[in-house]
Amino acid sequence: MTPANKVIVNTAILYGRMLLTVGVSLYSTRLILEALGSTDFGIFELVGGIIAVLGFLNNTMATSTQRFISFYQGKNDLDGQKSVFANSLVMHIVVGLAIVIVLATLESFLFEQFLNIAADRIYAAKIVYRAMLASLLFSMINVPFMGTLIAHENLLFVAIVNILEALFKLGIALILVMLQNEKLIVYSFLMAASAFVILLLYMSFCIKKYDECSIRNIQIDKNQIREISSFAGWNLFGALCSLGRNQGLVVLLNLFFGTAINAAYGIANQLASQMNFFSSTMLRALNPQIMKSEGVNDRERMLRLSMIASKFGFFLVAIIAIPAIFEMSQILGFWLKEVPRYTAIFAQLILIAILLNQMTIGLQSALQATGKIKLYQTVVGGVILMTLPIAYFFLKLGYPPYFVFVSYIGLEIIAIILRIGITKKIAQLSVPVYIHRVFVKSIVPLFCSFFTCWIVTNYFQIEYRFLLTGGISAIIFSLSIYFFGLCVDEKILIHGFLKIALKRLKKQKS
Repeated sequence: MTPANKVIVNTAILYGRMLLTVGVSLYSTRLILEALGSTDFGIFELVGGIIAVLGFLNNTMATSTQRFISFYQGKNDLDGQKSVFANSLVMHIVVGLAIVIVLATLESFLFEQFLNIAADRIYAAKIVYRAMLASLLFSMINVPFMGTLIAHENLLFVAIVNILEALFKLGIALILVMLQNEKLIVYSFLMAASAFVILLLYMSFCIKKYDECSIRNIQIDKNQIREISSFAGWNLFGALCSLGRNQGLVVLLNLFFGTAINAAYGIANQLASQMNFFSSTMLRALNPQIMKSEGVNDRERMLRLSMIASKFGFFLVAIIAIPAIFEMSQILGFWLKEVPRYTAIFAQLILIAILLNQMTIGLQSALQATGKIKLYQTVVGGVILMTLPIAYFFLKLGYPPYFVFVSYIGLEIIAIILRIGITKKIAQLSVPVYIHRVFVKSIVPLFCSFFTCWIVTNYFQIEYRFLLTGGISAIIFSLSIYFFGLCVDEKILIHGFLKIALKRLKKQKS
């Protein structure tokens, strides 16, 4: 199978996974909100909110292991791959323990002096915090195994585990519905147990399947650890900046408005994270090829794949996000029995920010491939963190809570400009080519989708209208992408894959 076809097959596998998991996850969230109530759900999002970003944080950290393994795969160096995995595993165990110890020492300060939580729920909130620390450690240890699977482009197993994870969450939700007391504490322990089971699945499979994943006779290479830790450290810095922004907004909203507002923000983030699956799924399939291209010194292919990732990442999010923005109130009313105040506008503004981010999502992978990420993570991470003081300024002046996302969106636009400029400096990206292939090619499909959604929402008043809006918009958006959004080489790639798929289908029938 050619690299291009492997990317498309892996993308199809992950999207099949997504179709199975998104519905299950959203229904599980509805049951959990129903079982816990707005207050306890808000506490979990505030105190145990780290679990909501563990997937994001782990994927970011896994990029470090995956980058080096893919790089050595490009050079056909098995010894290099073994050294990367062994030293990465040691490093993540040490870092995971260090983070857990630091966070554990902050418990008293957080619950006794900082967070705004009702006195009768502080005990339960502390238990949630400790359970989430255990989940964090399991997930950190899992990072090198996940990175190895992605480097080998074995996304079928990743998809199977993700489906099992979604089913675990559904099972936990059903258990909560049947319980009478201390549902929040039980929920946190079961989520930690789920993280441990996932670790065992990844570990057992990788050790059995891949030669480099040996945990016997691990030889520590200080130079290798220094190289990986430097790269992972800057990756972690960037991830923590995004994490700091997201969780910082949770804390700001809590300080000004109490735990009830955290339920609205938590639900909006649930929707946003499901939308992000569309892009992150494709990026996970493309990343190994981007890294391997740099490993064999094919910078032109690496940049071309990064541009494809940015444009298709935007399209894949926009096809769902744009109609969702128009129909958010209806969607939430259908999904949830009780919709916390501000949930709709929070979700709409977060989706706009995500759409903006997707326009340069592939450039992050391009910079990861070069290994030169210090400048990018420092500058862009710093800009992202500026969201918090600006949001605090708005809230201190008495603006409504949704104004925190004004700073979020404004600084995301600045981050786009910086990503392009830094990639030009480090990887010799052609800015005119990028603008033409990504921005200009997105204008007509974007306008078609917006105009279609505006027409439907203004001239049709029917029950479950969001299905009509989404269906019509998806058809028109897809057609406009094909005729106006794709470059010639991208059309050739898609045509080639469709021909192969049709041939295989005919053979199976015969």
